[in-house]
Amino acid sequence: MQFPQIRLQATFGQTEIRTQQSKLEMEQPKAQLSIQQPSAELNINRKSARLTIDQTEARADMDLKHISRRIEEAAQQGYQDWLAGLARVAQDGDELMMIENGGHPIADQAKRNSESPILDFNIGWIPSVGSVKLGYDPGKVDINWKTNRPVIESQINKPVISYTPGKAEISLKQHPSLEIDFVNLKHVGINYEQSI
Repeated sequence: MQFPQIRLQATFGQTEIRTQQSKLEMEQPKAQLSIQQPSAELNINRKSARLTIDQTEARADMDLKHISRRIEEAAQQGYQDWLAGLARVAQDGDELMMIENGGHPIADQAKRNSESPILDFNIGWIPSVGSVKLGYDPGKVDINWKTNRPVIESQINKPVISYTPGKAEISLKQHPSLEIDFVNLKHVGINYEQSI
C-alpha cells in the first residue's frame, strides 16, 4: 500500500558579513620653541681709595728740610734774635743809665754776656711722636645692575588626524528555499479521483 507523502526539502538562508576595519592615524608635530636670554647689564663705578702720608715734620725733625723752609726758619730765627738783642741792649742801657743807684752794672753785664745759656734736654725722639700725618679716604664703589627677562616664543602645532571609518557589508550568501513534493497523494471525491 502506498501512503501519501508530503516531502519538504528546505535550504536555510545564509548571510555574509564583510567588514573593513576603521583606521585612525594621528601625528603630533613638535611645538616650536625659541628662547633668548639677553645678558644682564652690570655697571660698576669705582672711586679708588686714597692713602696720604705726610712726612714733612718727621723729615724736619731729622734736619732734612726743604730749602724754602730753611730760609723761612732762618728769617724767623733772625728776627727773634734781633728782638732779643734789642731788648738786651735796651736793658743794658737802662742799667747803665741808673748807675748812680749803686751796684756793679758793668760787671754784671760782662758776666751775663760771657756765660752760655743752660739748655734743658730730656729724652727726645727723632722723629717726634705724631710727626707723621696719615690720611685715608676709603673710596666708593657703586654697583648698578639690570636683569633682562628671557624672551620665550612658542608655537603649538595642531595634531594631524586622519580617520577612515570602517564598513560592514551584509549580503545574502545563500537564499532560503523550500521545496514541497507530494507523493501518492490523491483527491477522492464522489465518482472522482485525482492524483495530486
